[in-house]
Amino acid sequence: MDDEPAGVAYRIEDLAHHSGATVRTIRAYQDRGLLPRPERRGRANVYSDAHLARLRQIADLLDRGYTLASIKELLEAWDAGRGLGGVLGLVAEVDGPWTDEEAVRISRAELDERFGGHPDDTAVADAVELGVLERVPGSEDTFLVPSPQELAVAAELYEAGVPLSAISGHLRELRGQVEHIASRFLEFTSEHVFARYLGEHPPTDADAAEAAALVRRLRPLARQTVDAELARAMRLFANRNLRRHLGAEQPPAPADETRSVAVPAETMAAVERLVGAEKAAEFIAVAAEREVRARALDALAANHADLRKVDEPS
Repeated sequence: MDDEPAGVAYRIEDLAHHSGATVRTIRAYQDRGLLPRPERRGRANVYSDAHLARLRQIADLLDRGYTLASIKELLEAWDAGRGLGGVLGLVAEVDGPWTDEEAVRISRAELDERFGGHPDDTAVADAVELGVLERVPGSEDTFLVPSPQELAVAAELYEAGVPLSAISGHLRELRGQVEHIASRFLEFTSEHVFARYLGEHPPTDADAAEAAALVRRLRPLARQTVDAELARAMRLFANRNLRRHLGAEQPPAPADETRSVAVPAETMAAVERLVGAEKAAEFIAVAAEREVRARALDALAANHADLRKVDEPS
């Protein structure tokens, strides 16, 4: 970045006003080496349009999730002439839509009609909290629907007799489980695929472009894996549940449903502090079940990777 001011000259208060940063933040960026020092004109410090552009660039990178340390390395690369095109292209690939769905708008009247014709402010508030609906600024009776498919599923469940409160509760539970699967898949691919691109220093343009291409290739895999496993599990449990209700399969004896497991006293004490003594056993059971599912996902993804290696020509 050129230290010479060009165009409009700003005092630090003016720079703060135009950039949205505070005076204190601007000075902190200077101390960290993120923002060059101003030009000294007599007894005044003068900032330029280049300083304003740099502050906006920092704000944009912070919004994308970068730390100040990472931003400093990126900006140093930029100043050295390496450019940020590849890195920002990778960020755009990850930050872009992960679905083909397009958001639509729906009026409150249309919403009420789809759910029985009876206004339910509590259900609408739950939907907004969960992100199924988003309020449109300046219009109290219009909502944005990020996933029309998700809203359609809710409408079908409601028509089938499921209360809206139960649908909201199910979605909260499901979202937590799906977020865990997504986190595990990201850890898996980061370790085995993207580790070479995510080192201590920003990737080169070529590496960033290659990583972006991998994101495009791997993006559908998580969804395909979950779809396949969900279909398998739904068939298994639906048949088991049906046979049980028809009397073809007896439920296991209560003695077979639980087993005693020794848990270190320190671990149990930590769990009790976290969720309370009355919920400790339930918490440990759920945590163990999540870990088993996560390992199953890891094994499935590993098998997929091994199959691809076998299929690739030597």
